Amino acid sequence: MKYKLLVLDVDGTLLNNAKEISKRTLAALLKVQHMGVRIVLASGRPTSGLLPLAKALELDNFGGFIVSYNGCQIIKADDGEVMFERRINPEQIPYLEKKSRKNNFSIFTYGDDILLTDNADNIYIRREAQLNNLKIVEEEDFSIAIDFAPCKCVLVSDDEEALRGLEAHWKRRLAGVLDVFPSEPYFLEVVPFGIDKANTLGVLMEQLGVTREEVIAIGDGVADVTMLQLAGKSVAMGHAQDSVKVCADYVTASNEEDGVAQAVEKLILAEVHASEIPLDLMNAQAKHALMGNLGIQYTYASRDRIEATMPVDERTRQPFGILHGGATLALAETVAGLGSMISCQPDEIVVGMQVSGNHVSSAHEGDTVRAVGTVVHRGRSSHVWNVDVFTSTNKLVSSIRVVNSIMKKR
Repeated sequence: MKYKLLVLDVDGTLLNNAKEISKRTLAALLKVQHMGVRIVLASGRPTSGLLPLAKALELDNFGGFIVSYNGCQIIKADDGEVMFERRINPEQIPYLEKKSRKNNFSIFTYGDDILLTDNADNIYIRREAQLNNLKIVEEEDFSIAIDFAPCKCVLVSDDEEALRGLEAHWKRRLAGVLDVFPSEPYFLEVVPFGIDKANTLGVLMEQLGVTREEVIAIGDGVADVTMLQLAGKSVAMGHAQDSVKVCADYVTASNEEDGVAQAVEKLILAEVHASEIPLDLMNAQAKHALMGNLGIQYTYASRDRIEATMPVDERTRQPFGILHGGATLALAETVAGLGSMISCQPDEIVVGMQVSGNHVSSAHEGDTVRAVGTVVHRGRSSHVWNVDVFTSTNKLVSSIRVVNSIMKKR
């Protein structure tokens, strides 16, 4: 595969305005992961606010990552391991609080499952807590209440001009100590020095041995610009500011028009050829799915032919030690499903419609059967596959017909 990492901003990019992942975007991202591309969610949100999205995208099954707090943490989605972390020295918090009060701003930071603030009534702070499913804890003496090193602090105000003035002052005053940037017109974020999405993405790339040319990034905000500039292929959302668009190689549709799905379909899925499908990676990633549970392994893939193996063991046999017909049908559907997925267009999805099998002989425990799927019909709305299952001595066990429906993503 040309790309190994797909890096996605979240709010305004992955999510639509209802803060949801659309069905079309979900289907495209699941498909691209099946093709061997790992997804990185890169967001200013806290880690806890990204975990439900990572779960919905099945990043834990496909070896994906979370880059949270605008780059303060890298988390492995499968086991929660913290691969990288930077935090603010707690001794700097009183100064931040002093400046916030002097300007009549509010201030907040994140704990493990709380949002700690000096103003629980602020509408933007309440919205942030709700968005990330955090409990609000109000502390009048904000800096005294913080007995930990936070990843970031955020100052909040409706007075955008005043926030920009403090930003300009702090860029001079805190240079080399802390970094500041606006993430929203009403938010001024403070993070450890040198932290942004691009620098942290660079750390992840180095750890994984991934080059710039193997990374594609999609974003919509000013905080995404450095990330877009680092990636080998950069995509700006259709609703992004012009200053963001000029930094990108490609401009897709807006987040309300499935812009992420359209970009993935055009730039990744449309370029996939059967000979490039990473079967070893697909087999490894399927360990938590039905494939893994039954021990199914892909061994060959082309546009017209798919092959896979499955052991006859305690997972796939009947009580008397012979191959279970249901497991055989699951093997056939697995083979035909990949075949149709290779053949369909980037904006299409595959849905199993019918499977019927003739079981002509038995396979016994200890053997490994081989399924050979060949396409019989490839129409605009349906594919028909014939899947023959053989023992290790090439004795025919079953001949199975699988019909897949090909549907446009919505």
